[in-house]
Amino acid sequence: MVVCPPMNDATFLQACRREPTAYTPVWLMRQAGRYMPEYRALRERVPFLTLCKTPELAAQVTVQAVERLGVDAAIIFADILLIVEPMGVGLEFSKGDGPVIHRPVRSGADVDGLRDVAPAESVGFVFESVKLARTGLPEHIPLIGFSGAPFTVASYLIEGGSSRNYVETKRFMYSDPGAWRALMERLVRVITAYLNEQIAAGAQAVQLFDSWVGCLSPADYRAFILPHMQTLMRGITPGTPVIHFGVETGGLLELLVEAGGDVIGVDWRLDLDLAWQRIGSQHAVQGNLDPVTLFAPQAEIRRQAERVLRSVAGRPGHIFNLGHGILPQTPVDNVIALVDMVHEMSAKKLPSVAS
Repeated sequence: MVVCPPMNDATFLQACRREPTAYTPVWLMRQAGRYMPEYRALRERVPFLTLCKTPELAAQVTVQAVERLGVDAAIIFADILLIVEPMGVGLEFSKGDGPVIHRPVRSGADVDGLRDVAPAESVGFVFESVKLARTGLPEHIPLIGFSGAPFTVASYLIEGGSSRNYVETKRFMYSDPGAWRALMERLVRVITAYLNEQIAAGAQAVQLFDSWVGCLSPADYRAFILPHMQTLMRGITPGTPVIHFGVETGGLLELLVEAGGDVIGVDWRLDLDLAWQRIGSQHAVQGNLDPVTLFAPQAEIRRQAERVLRSVAGRPGHIFNLGHGILPQTPVDNVIALVDMVHEMSAKKLPSVAS
């Protein structure tokens, strides 16, 4: 009979606490997604929002990814914009175009017009998904809850969808700092409650996705974002590991650390060992293989994964992940192979690049 370790001794959670582990834990952003044939088959029958709002199905795809890949943590299947739909902004996921906000927030009056949201009442389906996924997962596999960070969520609300230059977001931020502050404060309250409800439902860790924050200068991050992120971090249930992840944040790393989080996510644009030097020894790190590497031959995937592992030389507190999410056309066999490679190579305690 296989005896599973207590949840507190799960390899992923040990790494979050910067404790020594037998091997480097690995999970992958978007590990439940369109690159999986079984997920695509489900999506042919079920629209995306319906999938998110049906706890049995959301839990199913969450657990399915862990079983298929052999990763060390699950992340609940949801979307960072679910929490804004009840605010009355007209959220739609259009095929090929991604999320669309039909009533974008462009003024102080628009901020005032947002509906107050109590996550327990408005998005209770997410917490039910967490409960079902926790029940369906092996006892030793932690479940990660998540939310978009306030800046990224606000940018979607203001831009009305995806953006390349964030003109409307920055225009709003610069031209009406009072309305911007009010929007940030409202989002912080909602996101804090949202994450804490996921923790209460059974999530062992949470991740904040600040996917768009890399568009900001350090000065703007400090002035317009940092105080709100610090308030948010202080409000999360104590004792729960928090992963703070951003994209293209090479110029903001020290500020992300100042904002808070137990684990700092690093994308592939930085060498992980140099990033960790800037982050400091009091934080774990997550990352940071380029997602496009998974389209390469498996020999090259192994070489690149080994490079990442050697760069941190088995230092406690490394969680292997991609620098962003798995891309839709990624070969499933390569994803499975990567997980196996990380487990196998890290168990050998590879020496550092310098040695």
